[in-house]
Amino acid sequence: MKLKYFAWVRERVGKAEETIDPPATVRTVEELIAWLSAQSEAYAYAFEKPKVIRTAIDHAHVKADAAIAGAREIAFFPPMTGG
Repeated sequence: MKLKYFAWVRERVGKAEETIDPPATVRTVEELIAWLSAQSEAYAYAFEKPKVIRTAIDHAHVKADAAIAGAREIAFFPPMTGG
C-alpha cells in the first residue's frame, strides 16, 4: 500500500510518500501508526501524538480503529485549521 504524508508529518518522516508492506498483524490505522513508530526515530517523532494525526484511506477520512485491509492509499496529516 502507498502511504502519503502531509505538512509537518511529512517533514518529520522525511518523505512525502512511500510504498510499504506491513506485517499481517497490523490490521488498523492505530496498529499501523504503532508499527511505523517502531521502525525509526523519524516515524516515532512524526507519530509521537497519534491522537492528533488525521488519516484518510483511499481519500475517505477514517478513525484510528479503521481496518487497513485492501487499502491502496493511506494518508496522514495534522489537524487542519480554518482561516
